Amino acid sequence: MPQPWATLKTVTNHRQTPGPIEMALSVGFPSVAATDASILILGSLPGRRSLEAQEYYAQPQNCFWKIMDELFGAGPELPYAERLQHLTANRIALWDVVASAQRSGSLDTAIVRTSVQTNDFHGFLSRHTEIGLVCFNGVKAAELYRRHVLPTLGGAFLTIRRETLPSTSPAHAAMPYSDKLRRWSTAIHATR
Repeated sequence: MPQPWATLKTVTNHRQTPGPIEMALSVGFPSVAATDASILILGSLPGRRSLEAQEYYAQPQNCFWKIMDELFGAGPELPYAERLQHLTANRIALWDVVASAQRSGSLDTAIVRTSVQTNDFHGFLSRHTEIGLVCFNGVKAAELYRRHVLPTLGGAFLTIRRETLPSTSPAHAAMPYSDKLRRWSTAIHATR
């Protein structure tokens, strides 16, 4: 049974075209973070496959967990709960910029900008004071954060270092895996 915080439901959107079209309202997951987290990895919004599985990055062709295996031993062959434990033990927090938004399909480009509701980053960063790096899993996550979250933050939160990393999505197949791994490794290990 789906959790109330991770759902897909169909809503009618009358603003996109002259005739109504069906759009899915995607509602994401809560953060995965220990209180001593030092790095926050942000995606945009879970795709359909992740929502169905109730797991971050559940699309088998997404190389996120393969990269996490190389960096922290949190590979896709491990049960999901163990992967999350490996991340939190290494002070890695995982979340998405968007709490909910309308979207047809799973692509970031299909997120309806006017429907975006962001997660509570002020509250999260207030509780996780050791966060020194925010890594964006792709350009869209960085853009959504810059557009919707940064204007709501103030003070020290604005000085937290931010890195936009190559998307691990199979939709971003133009960059070889080895290049993605190198960029992720360099950004994350520079903070340690």
